[in-house]
Order: sequence, then C-alpha cells, then structure tokens
Amino acid sequence: MKKILLIPLMMLTMMPMAACDGSNADPILPEQPGQPGNSDGGDEDDSTNPTNPIPGGNGRYLVLYCSRTGSTERMAQQIQQTLDCDILEVEPQTPYESDYNGMLNRAQEELAAIRQGNYPAIKTSVEDFGNYDIVFVGYPIWYGSMATPMQTFLHNHASKLAGKRIALFASSGSSGISASVDEARTLCSGATFTETLLLTSSTLSQMGNRIRTWLETLGASRENNYPSTSTNVKITVGNRTITATMEDNAAAQDFLSRLPLEVTLNDYNNITEKIFYPSPALTTAGVPRGCAPVPGDITIYVPWNNVAIFCKSGSQSNDLIKIGRIDGNGIDALNVPGNVAVKFERQ
Repeated sequence: MKKILLIPLMMLTMMPMAACDGSNADPILPEQPGQPGNSDGGDEDDSTNPTNPIPGGNGRYLVLYCSRTGSTERMAQQIQQTLDCDILEVEPQTPYESDYNGMLNRAQEELAAIRQGNYPAIKTSVEDFGNYDIVFVGYPIWYGSMATPMQTFLHNHASKLAGKRIALFASSGSSGISASVDEARTLCSGATFTETLLLTSSTLSQMGNRIRTWLETLGASRENNYPSTSTNVKITVGNRTITATMEDNAAAQDFLSRLPLEVTLNDYNNITEKIFYPSPALTTAGVPRGCAPVPGDITIYVPWNNVAIFCKSGSQSNDLIKIGRIDGNGIDALNVPGNVAVKFERQ
C-alpha cells in the first residue's frame, strides 16, 4: 500500500523539474524573434521613425555613440561640449543585462551572429547626414570588435554615410582599435575615415587633453557654426593669391571639408602636373570618372589617390575625376619648376 501511494507523489515531484528543462535552457540568439533575420547586406533601418539628434550650436558635426558602462558616453559628451555640436545615442532594441556575465554572453552571441550576416536590432536611425562635415562615431570595444549596436547602425546607414568624413573613437580595457576600424571601413566602404582616438582604462584619466589634441588634428572647432555653401577656394602661392571654383560632387565636397589645408605640391612630369597626396585619401565612391584635363583643372588620379593640378593639357583618362578648376590665368602661379608650397582656404 505504501508503494502505491509513493508512485503518484514521485510523479508530482518530477513535473516542476521537467518544466525547467529542455529548450528553455538554450540561449536566445540575436537572430531569433525580436531580432532581425538574415541580412543580405541591404540598407534598411530597424526603426521606422528616424531619431532626431540633440542639437548643439554647431551644425557642422554630429557625435554618434553607444555605451554600456559610461566610458564611451563620457568621451562623446566631451567631444560634444568641446565642439558645441549635435549628439545622438545609438541604442539597442532590447537593453543589455545589468549582470556583467550575462552581458558578455549576449555580446559574444551577437558578434557571432554578425559574422553570419545577422545584425541585432537597434531603435536608432538617422534620416540624413547631409549637413555634417564630420560624423564622430564612438563605441566600446568588445572582444576586439566594435560594439554590436554601432555595427548595426553603420550597416543600416551605409549608403547615407557614403562620401561623409567619419572620425572613430572608442574605449576599451586594453584592446586595440585596429580591428574595429577595419570593420567600420567594410561596413561603410563609401565613407572617408580620419585619424582615430582610443582611450583605455589606463588613459581615460587623460580624456580632456587627448580629445582636444585629437580634434585639433582633425581641424574640428567650435568656430564657423555652419559650413559655407560656397564652392570658391582661395589658394596662396608665396606672395600671390589665386582662386579656384570646385565641382559639385562628393570628392570636391570632401576636399572642401578639410580646408584650410597647407601642402607642398610636387612637380610631376616636367611641370605637366603639380600633385600631392591627401591623408586620408579623398572619397571617390560614386563620383563620375573621365576627364581630358586642360591647364587649371584640379583632379584626382584614382589609382594613386593623389590630387593633380594640371599646368599643361593631358590626354583623356577614365582614371581622372575633376573636382575643380583654377580661375582665369591663376595656373601661371603654379606653372614653375620644382615643388611649390600652397595654402588652400575657403573664400
């Protein structure tokens, strides 16, 4: 009789154990419900309503950032305050766990999913980047890679960021930034990337000075709150000043965004051209090619990524992109033997 009563008691005891076992023990992967499915590399936003950045007084720059512990957020705020510019946080659709180990597990799962083409959902999108000279993109480094919400953002906005100048900044415990830079270049192949800034746990205390020095290197400042719409350029050659008019294309706009610029023009092919190599190279993605240069034409020779100002006529080349032309007879100032130091400025 005791054995008969014991059997139903044992069955009742096993029922809650079974409820905690089975498929519920499997981790929820980023590509499961609530996250995007397989991606074909398209340019679609997860958010149907674009997010408006918090505006600053300086409309030339936008700071985008994602942050979990607050280190990258402090860097972003320092940049925003220094430049008085627009700022926007890139947020995951589902907030990260407060538990550190849980967050690490999710980060690993999302990074693995991205390698398979599955990007975790975010709730941040931007409709247009057209008015920004530089887009600052900040993120923590997870397992050597760019934090997954920012990877999704760049993936979603790749076509909108084509032709833009992007400045990457990151925080990490001790990891380097190079792998994440490669990821960003792959995600936004049509953008131009400038010098980067990385702060680790040992250099975060130097944040203020590091950021100010970095911004000076990029030529970013609070001055001239709104970019000039003029395509006219002043070129100083010794004691002489000449002018040029730039083309209406992305390569010319990239060039204009870097002014003022002081360079040495090297003589090439017996004063046929005066050339220099911008660093980083000017964007050429999507810009029509083909030019039969005449004296005064300002061009980009795509295979070498150099700017070439023609002092003599050249043959038709599908590797040349015209980005401007020196006005009047101003080319005479450059049509001299040897190298020439010049300064380019907006008029």
